[in-house]
Amino acid sequence: MTAPMTAPGTAPLIPRLAPPCAATTAEAARILAAGGLVAFPTETVYGLGADATNGAAVARLYEAKGRPSFNPLIAHVTDAAAARRLARFGADAARLADAFWPGPLTLVLPKADGCTVSELATAGLDTIAVRVPRHAVAQDLLNAFGRPIVAPSANRSGHVSPTTAAHVLADLSGRIDLIVDGGATAVGVESTIVACLDGSFGEPSLLRPGGVPRDDIERVLERPLAEAAAGIAVEDAPLAPGMLASHYAPHTRMRLNARNLEAGEALLAFGPVSVKGAQNAVKILNLSARGDLIEAAANLFSHLRALDAAKAAMIAVMPLPQDGLGEAINDRLQRAAAPR
Repeated sequence: MTAPMTAPGTAPLIPRLAPPCAATTAEAARILAAGGLVAFPTETVYGLGADATNGAAVARLYEAKGRPSFNPLIAHVTDAAAARRLARFGADAARLADAFWPGPLTLVLPKADGCTVSELATAGLDTIAVRVPRHAVAQDLLNAFGRPIVAPSANRSGHVSPTTAAHVLADLSGRIDLIVDGGATAVGVESTIVACLDGSFGEPSLLRPGGVPRDDIERVLERPLAEAAAGIAVEDAPLAPGMLASHYAPHTRMRLNARNLEAGEALLAFGPVSVKGAQNAVKILNLSARGDLIEAAANLFSHLRALDAAKAAMIAVMPLPQDGLGEAINDRLQRAAAPR
């Protein structure tokens, strides 16, 4: 008998700790399908899993980790064929996947047409980070769930990465639904991250050292890894603070904390629309009419893209609260509105 599952957006006081078995895997897949959060072991560290295709679930994941920054997350899939439905592979990426998947290597690649991973999970970028984990528990869950799972380390932001279920419980009790206890992880450090993005499919670049040594990667490529290109970033490994800004900034100029709307402007709203002149907006999209920051985070990047496409003279943004996920939303809006 499984424990009752909480409604999306709420967490039990104490997440259930369960051993890996068919019943636990089925329960975990049900929780993920309902937008909940499940911690599970990979060969590197324990991951905090959410449905990669569900923006609201991804927003809850950021919130659970604390002080979210909306850095891109790694989408975990069952095999290379599943990865190819999300990303475009050049020759180098294909060689690395053949050599190291399943295993502790993440590839950052251009998104494939029709990629189903949410814009929030990719931080509005045209690239995606993908990995095929080797751990049997992770593979069982991915097969049972049938969709990509984003799974950053299952710890509070800034804390030491978890290598046991007890580490996860100490950090995330009260914030997630279930912990699948698969024992201590084997590798104990996060995956190595390599980007293949220069041009369309150019020189591979090392973004983060990890479970696959640089020498092994270079042996497969038969040449050294290149220096990482400016502007590339992945979950927990931005090349420098603020380097994502150019990727999610729309072409249309933006102004924040708008209390009134000028002629020719579009409006990005939050909560009840109280802006003077809103009736004359070129287009209005509301991050969350009911003032829900989780819903707002899930809609952020897609709404910015849609308003950019409206070709307004300016995108005016209503004020948002600074608490909880509002901090990360406001951070992204401030960067998007910065002069460039």
